[in-house]
Amino acid sequence: MEDKVAQGSVPERSYGRSLEKMRPVKLTRDVMKNAQGSCLVEFGDTKVLCSATIEEGVPAWRKGQRAGWVTAEYAMLPASTSKRTPREYRGRKGRSMEIERLVGRSLRNVCDMRRMGEITVTVDCDVLQADGGTRTASITGGWVALFEALRAWCDAGKINHIPITHQVAAISMGKVGGLLMLDLDYPEDSSAEVDMNLVERDDGGIVEVQGTGERAPLTREELNALLDMGDAGIKELLALQKKITGFEARG
Repeated sequence: MEDKVAQGSVPERSYGRSLEKMRPVKLTRDVMKNAQGSCLVEFGDTKVLCSATIEEGVPAWRKGQRAGWVTAEYAMLPASTSKRTPREYRGRKGRSMEIERLVGRSLRNVCDMRRMGEITVTVDCDVLQADGGTRTASITGGWVALFEALRAWCDAGKINHIPITHQVAAISMGKVGGLLMLDLDYPEDSSAEVDMNLVERDDGGIVEVQGTGERAPLTREELNALLDMGDAGIKELLALQKKITGFEARG
């Protein structure tokens, strides 16, 4: 991959990492008292608090289907960025809605809704500090919070089995200054010619790929190299998830 990645001198990256390396990642579970499941996820200076709460019942359109529902909400705290981000009192921002829909889709992909019963799980992703990759961090930490919530529901005798079939995690990749790199921080993301996000399961199944080459096109060879880079990063994230949850995929 090195020949495909390096096209010039390698810039100095945060934490002294190479192009194909992620920032230091930390997942801390059970950080909130009132949520059935929670996880503080840290990708370098990006920190997102993910909490999962369970409520009896499902949305009106879902009633009578004998299946549950998983949804997500995403927000950035005012001091999460260098310039204060106003709270979204009077209508949601399009970016926040797009991200929370992505998180919801990603988490529903690995849930067996019919084994949940008629409950709604809401995964809240609150950005405490933003330095790039908040949506991918939300998915990675959101899965831990969701799993912990459904495990608690199962332990309480509400359901017979934890209705999660797979792990799911996400990572960003991009092309910056003509170089392909993994896990973009904010300075890299804001200057990237190509910005991508990969969402992938523990069986290698791709849930979603987001990407734009607004500033420059991407060749097929570069796309394949980015996907390979993202796949390797996600394997590391899945190992971290498994380590703190003890998750075992159902056969």
